[in-house]
Amino acid sequence: MKSLPNEMYGVQLTKHGDLDALTFNENIPLPTLSDNDVLIEVRAAGVNNTDLNTRKGWYSKGDNNAEDAGWAGNALNLPLIQGADVCGYITAVGNNVSKERIGERVIIEPCLVEVDSKPLSTPWYFGSECNGGFAQFTKVASRHAHAVNSTMTDVELASFPCSYSTAENMLHRANVKTGERVFITGASGGVGSAAVQLAKARGAYVVAVTSEQKQSAIQALGADKTVLRDEDWQHMAESEPFDVVIDLVAGPRWPELLEILKPFGRYATSGAIAGHDVSLDVRTLYLKDLTLLGCTILGHDVFANLVKHIEAGNIKPLVSSTFPLSEIHQAQQEFEQKKHIGKMVLTLQPK
Repeated sequence: MKSLPNEMYGVQLTKHGDLDALTFNENIPLPTLSDNDVLIEVRAAGVNNTDLNTRKGWYSKGDNNAEDAGWAGNALNLPLIQGADVCGYITAVGNNVSKERIGERVIIEPCLVEVDSKPLSTPWYFGSECNGGFAQFTKVASRHAHAVNSTMTDVELASFPCSYSTAENMLHRANVKTGERVFITGASGGVGSAAVQLAKARGAYVVAVTSEQKQSAIQALGADKTVLRDEDWQHMAESEPFDVVIDLVAGPRWPELLEILKPFGRYATSGAIAGHDVSLDVRTLYLKDLTLLGCTILGHDVFANLVKHIEAGNIKPLVSSTFPLSEIHQAQQEFEQKKHIGKMVLTLQPK
């Protein structure tokens, strides 16, 4: 085992606000392991909406976003190292972890039920309630570091954890089955493009919402049909409504997503990139016997099943671009423009 430094480089969130809230620091103390932890040398870390939302204080429901701006509705412990999507190599282990794990290439399950060898009553999110992967090294409970046997690159594997586990969890919660019709919004984003692939892996018929410029790329992922964001969705669904809606967008057109569902249809969401305040006609909800599902905490075995999909080659990575960690400002600027398809990934080099 190679010797470990006392300090590492990384990006720290020092406050809520604009890009100047992110500071590159080369003198961050190395994480201290508890008994059940593993230390991971990070090679690649994906960029997510969660990173930007947390930086801006978007999760806050009050006037003072410092008090409840964490993913779980609590104040963040600043400075914070963000980054929920991680691929890296185990370099050290806690007292209760087999040393045989050292050297494993792993991806991190971002929804945590154990931190510092203690079970959590309410799950945390990696890179929000605790330090994440935008650094040379990171630590996590061994149970959340999943070994992956794959020929994919570190960058490709880093595109999976957050987006694909979120998508798989939504499909799991909505109980999507073979032959069902599934309508997916935000299909060109990280979660949306993952949902297209994973819904097809379940044997569903997939209609995906995207822009005209991105239609061919989404069809190449397996979508049976693509529709534009400004099309008449209700007219399209009159003859054959949908069993399930997978929604990442919300916003002004949200009521239409319930209208296109069959009686006893299921609506699942884990995002609101077009706006979180929506209008609900409760009559639509109860007269159609709909089920509305908010999906954040990963269901049991969801992440392990995702790893199986990766190893079996059932899904493929979709990386739009890469940036060195030191260029995180530029990466987040480009991410926010929403011109990309799939994931942006930050790369880290071992010293």
